[in-house]
Order: sequence, then structure tokens, then C-alpha cells
Amino acid sequence: MLETDVLVAGAGPAGLLLAAELALAGVRTTIVERLPARPPYCRGFNLNSRSLDLLARRGLAEGLVAEGHRVPHAPVTGLPGPLLLAGAATDHPFSLGIPQTRVEEVLEGWAADLGVEILRGHELRSFTQSPESVSSVVHNGRFGRTITARYLVGCDGGRSTVRKQAGIDFPGVDARWYALLGDVECELPYGVSAGPDGRTLFVIPRPGYVRIVVREDDPPADKYSPVTLERLQAQVDAVLGRHVELRSPRWLTRFGDAARLASRYREGRVLLAGDAAHIHPPAGAIGVNVAIDDAFNLGWKLAATVLGTAPPELLDTYHDERHAAGSRILANTRAQVALEECASEPWADLLRRVATHPAGNRALAEIITGLDACYEPGGHPWLGRLAPDVPLVVDGRETHLAALLHPGRFVLVDLIGTFGAWSAAVEVVAAAAPSISDIGAVLLRPDGHVAWVTSGSDEEGLAEAVHRWIGDVPVPAPA
Repeated sequence: MLETDVLVAGAGPAGLLLAAELALAGVRTTIVERLPARPPYCRGFNLNSRSLDLLARRGLAEGLVAEGHRVPHAPVTGLPGPLLLAGAATDHPFSLGIPQTRVEEVLEGWAADLGVEILRGHELRSFTQSPESVSSVVHNGRFGRTITARYLVGCDGGRSTVRKQAGIDFPGVDARWYALLGDVECELPYGVSAGPDGRTLFVIPRPGYVRIVVREDDPPADKYSPVTLERLQAQVDAVLGRHVELRSPRWLTRFGDAARLASRYREGRVLLAGDAAHIHPPAGAIGVNVAIDDAFNLGWKLAATVLGTAPPELLDTYHDERHAAGSRILANTRAQVALEECASEPWADLLRRVATHPAGNRALAEIITGLDACYEPGGHPWLGRLAPDVPLVVDGRETHLAALLHPGRFVLVDLIGTFGAWSAAVEVVAAAAPSISDIGAVLLRPDGHVAWVTSGSDEEGLAEAVHRWIGDVPVPAPA
């Protein structure tokens, strides 16, 4: 007997957002999380423009923006100056400094309000899948139980149990170097500190402490061995050539520049999202952001599949779209690391010159943040891209395009008043858009990407787009 429709392993940003998206569509969803509580440390402090644009489509961005700190450029490694976001293809031309723990808190609250069951202190140990369901064995430290669901999604990190047990390969490259990260108290100034031999360490301000990042001078015998304060202290002293006492460690960890991408994001009724599907160097502070992107893409597709309304190939488009995106992210982050390591090479200087040109700066900012994401290349400039949050007037009231997507449904925005009640499966919204003169109507997927667009009243291709993305639903006969 099914206990839930979808079981999600992992309560990080990908798992929480995915579960909320599923529940928004009416899908019973349960999250199992190994840790009994949210960790006291914070992995990241950045939401990029792309993530804010996506979260705005569910009404979640405004509150986070009000709490965070706006920075008018994209995080980047290896370039002498920032990648400014002014003029980029985004409704949020800034990066938002905000703790990942706070983002997770907001997402968890939203998921809980929608009825998601969250079982903390429960670790997924194994699973078996049949043509109809997936049965997962879950332990809470005292006893085990079996949870049967229609689908299982692994959002359980880079060492994903779900990925390994599904038999999904994780090809890529091993780390060539490792760095230590420590949240500590010390008297080092914020910024980059260099020692007599040219080695550097980064000191990043945090509330009440600093985050120190320093490369290890030799690879560890066991990359998973615990990092001690003594180990971090020795590396900092070696770089600076003097002793600066590190105190009161809050979090000590290690990361490397390994880059791996799951060979497929789906195996039958098992899917992957977030770090379970890809790991990469931390350049560009992209980790939490790509997890959000995966969850937004998968949520509505999996929900429609569970509810039985999706066309047969819909769920496979998750792999098609996000695996290609994952490949680009690995290439982008590895390129940033290479640029940093090859600062004296002629090609590196050429790229830095490109980055100082306004058009080049904007293009690189869009690439690194994923703002260039297009799932339907070619055709109309809007097709396949996230539709901009343009001002609209609906029933005499001022609103924005993003607000139409808060319920998580397909929306046909009719800007010329000729499409009427087009199909029961598609909400048609008659609207005026004072800032747009060259679009007659646009069909928006639940994630805000454009599935179809016309410059006038021509409906050519609309029925095909509906059948492709929504399924075999009644549509008006051609006039």
C-alpha cells in the first residue's frame, strides 16, 4: 500500500523546494532527512539572480530580498573585477547575501504549510523499485520502517545513497587539490591575506566570526577524515609565515575541485536533483542556486506524472534540460578555477579584457549565474527562456507576470484579447502589458519558462505546445 506519492531523500534546498512544488500541485510528499535538526553551521551565503527570479514565481523572493544584502554583481573566480548585473536578463540585477540556513527555513515553512511530511533523524538505507512503486527502508537510529511511494527523488548530496543504489554512474574528474574551510574567531583582517611565499588565504566576514578558506599544502590521505582546528591552524600559519591564533571553531570542513555529473537524472521511478546529480568546484557560489533550478524544473513535471495528466515523455525532459544545464555548470566552474590558476597565460588576459567590456561583462555574468538558460534554442527570443516579470494590468488591477505563476499552473497570457477560454487545462489571463508591443500571447510553463509565443493573434503551434507539455487535452478546433 502506498504511504505517500513521492518520497524525497534530503531536506536541503533541493529537497525542500521540490517537496513544496509537489504539494502545491496536490501530490502527497514525504521528506526523510538523516540529520535530526538543521545544522548549526551555514554552507553558503548567496542567492543569485536566477534563483531570485525563480523564487519570485512563487512569491518567495520578496521576503528574502528584504532580509538579505544586495550586491550588484555576480560572484566569480579568476577575474580582476566583478561581473556587474546591471542590464542582464533578470528581474533581480544583484546577488543576495543571505544565509543558506535562512533560505532552508523559509522553504521548510512553505513546504510544511502545504502539508509536506518532514521526518528528520530518518536515514534512507536502501530501496527496491517495481514498475508501479518504490519501497524504501528508512531508519531513525532505533528501528527501521518501509515507506512505499510512487517515486523516489534523491536530494541527498554528493555522496548520494539514492544515486549509488540506483546504479547511476557519476563520471567526472577527481579533485586535484583540497581546501580547508573554518568558521572561527581570529584577528586576521577581512579579505585576502598573502604570505611570504605567495600563498594566500581568504578571510570572509560573518556575523560574530570569520570564514577562513585556505588550500591544504598536501592532499589528505582520506578526504573524508575530520578537519581539526590544529590542522587548520597549521595551514594558516604555514601560509602567513607567522602564528595567528584561531579560536572557537563553529564549523570545520574540507572541499576540493572535483567535478562529476550523473550519467542520467532518472532511472525508472528514481530521480536525482541538486548535489546528488552533480558536484563541481565552488567557484561562482553556484551550489544552492543550481539545486533550486533543478527542483523548479522537476517539481511540476513529476507532479503531472503522479497525477496522471502528463504526456508520456514529460518526465524525461527533466533529464534532457537539467543534465545539459549541469554540464554547462561543470564547464563554467572548472573554467573559473583554470583562469585563477593560469593568471599569467595570454588566453587568461584575453578573457579578462573581454570581461571589462560592458557587453562581455554582461554576457559572462549571465552565463555564470545561469541567466542564459534556454530550453528551446532558436525561434522567438522569449521561447524556452524564463519570461521577464513585466508589469501587467488584469481586470483593471496592476500586477506582474510572476504573480500569475504563484499557483504553479500553466498560464496563457493573452495580451490582445482574442484567445478566450482556450482550454480547461490552461488558465487564460487577459492582460494589458504597457511595456510590450511585439507579443500577442505567451504560454508559460509552471516554472515560468516560455512554451509558446506569438507576435500577434496567430495560434499556429499553440495546440502542439499544449499537447507536448500538458498532454492530450481538448483544444479549440481551428476557425
